[in-house]
Amino acid sequence: MKIVILDRDGVINEDSPDYIKSVAEWRPIPGSLEAIARLCQAGFRVFVASNQSGLGRGLFDYDAFCAVNDTLQQRLAELGGRIDAIAFAPEHPDRATPMRKPAPGMILDLARRLNLSPELIPVVGDSWRDIEAARAAKARPILVRTGNGLRTEAEHRAELRGVAVYDDLAAYTRALIAAQQALPQIN
Repeated sequence: MKIVILDRDGVINEDSPDYIKSVAEWRPIPGSLEAIARLCQAGFRVFVASNQSGLGRGLFDYDAFCAVNDTLQQRLAELGGRIDAIAFAPEHPDRATPMRKPAPGMILDLARRLNLSPELIPVVGDSWRDIEAARAAKARPILVRTGNGLRTEAEHRAELRGVAVYDDLAAYTRALIAAQQALPQIN
């Protein structure tokens, strides 16, 4: 099974220091939805693992959160793609559980549910906590420069040794699909 785990805000859609609280505030990063559709069409299952402390902070409710995710799924369906599941950590950072990144809980839970070893799973994020969570899960961290990615790259350059860095999700998708196509086919 080929899977990819993506952070949402900053990887799929534009991030905001004020949080994405409604569909009106949700804006996909150019090329990200097409990249997810390409992954799906290349046989990948795509999952999201996202901290959503705006829920725990009372900035938006579950209906608003679900409406954003429904919009994401609708837009992807129009392109022939989909997100297979969305894992999220709703708690306030002061009351973090093992599911909230930088802890590896969401990644490990998805790997367990899919009966996969985390080492086989690329985890794409834009923040240092995404990289830390992937490393803690022993998954393959990937950094994109969208969202907080440029700042993450600048602030953690030395610690990013061994982490693949791409301009955006579309660039990572092109590289991943090309690498998959280069693998020998077993009949």
